[in-house]
Amino acid sequence: MKTTITTSTSPIVKGTVYSILFAISFGHLLNDLMQSVIPAVYPMLKQQFNLTFTQIGLITLVFQLSASILQPFVGNYTDRKPNPRSLAIGMGFTLIGLLLLSIADHFAYILSSVALIGIGSSVFHPEASRVAQLASGGKKGLAQSIFQVGGNAGSAIGPLLAALIIIPHGQGYIRWFAAFAIVGIILLTFVGSWYKENLAERKRRPVQTTQAVYAPGLTKGRVLTSISILLVLIFSKYFYMASMSSYFTFYLMDKFKIGIQESQFYLFGFLAAVAVGTILGGPLGDKYGRKVIIWVSILGAAPFTLLLPHVGLALTVALAMVIGVIISSAFSAILVYATDLVPGKVGTIAGLFFGFAFGMGGVGSALLGYLADHTSINYVFQICAYLPLIGVVTGFLPNVKSK
Repeated sequence: MKTTITTSTSPIVKGTVYSILFAISFGHLLNDLMQSVIPAVYPMLKQQFNLTFTQIGLITLVFQLSASILQPFVGNYTDRKPNPRSLAIGMGFTLIGLLLLSIADHFAYILSSVALIGIGSSVFHPEASRVAQLASGGKKGLAQSIFQVGGNAGSAIGPLLAALIIIPHGQGYIRWFAAFAIVGIILLTFVGSWYKENLAERKRRPVQTTQAVYAPGLTKGRVLTSISILLVLIFSKYFYMASMSSYFTFYLMDKFKIGIQESQFYLFGFLAAVAVGTILGGPLGDKYGRKVIIWVSILGAAPFTLLLPHVGLALTVALAMVIGVIISSAFSAILVYATDLVPGKVGTIAGLFFGFAFGMGGVGSALLGYLADHTSINYVFQICAYLPLIGVVTGFLPNVKSK
């Protein structure tokens, strides 16, 4: 496609406020660290409660759906009525969910606990994305990457801490992770104060122009088609990520006969690579264009995903880390690209894409768990290897650039 559209924004905050970006990124780290405890304890819960892979998938489905369904509505509401307190409120839901998960003694209680943790995520993400863009000073790709890398770092650290703290000592030790939620509530209260001051500044500023509903030069139909293509790419990415985050440990344990703790360390390696890829994706998108990064990130992972099910342990771990770096660079580029398509709707777009990502991760985990029960975990990874090939649809996107 040759269409090139340029969007222009006038940031309220002049200059990039790195202190706020790193603070909201650290809040994202704490949020996703606590969420990552859920898949990290799957092997322990499976043994303790004699769960099937289908039930493991249902836990992920409940968590991800509660983390996804509310997000577009929260984002749309905060676009109209921003609420600086919502950041700390979201962390409060996560705190309650973790405490309940540490004492859950029945499958239904486990589902209720993870649902509360998911609701916390629904409340946190849309408004946190808005804060990141507000503090970006116009460097939206960089700001989104800094915000995202906190979440990915938390997702990587969580399983490592779970392997060291929860797996050796049991389910009750999940409650110690609630301390991270308390730290997060305190931190995000201060971030919320900065956010409130800048919202007040926005109200004081005179309105000079009416912001475009869609990117200049694009019709409503073209924008909706582009959003649909981006959601297809999110489907591809997060279905594959579901196979890795929920079942990579089981795959390693089944194929290579290693223990739970060792498999968690290898999962940490993959998730750490995801964090590296995330921090690279935003700045590279600012420099070379979002569409190029989306191309490389989704389709570029395909050769490595296709090879992974057919190699030994060392190469499996190495390929997983390469895949993590490549495939994770897409989300920041996709999200900023989408906000360029629909200027002024950061909360709505962030809620839609974070929500859809979590939803696809949950549905993917449930379906893949069912497939693993009826075939094998190795077969699941052979099928998922083809998902990045969906990245070819990137060619139908217009070349949207911010200035």
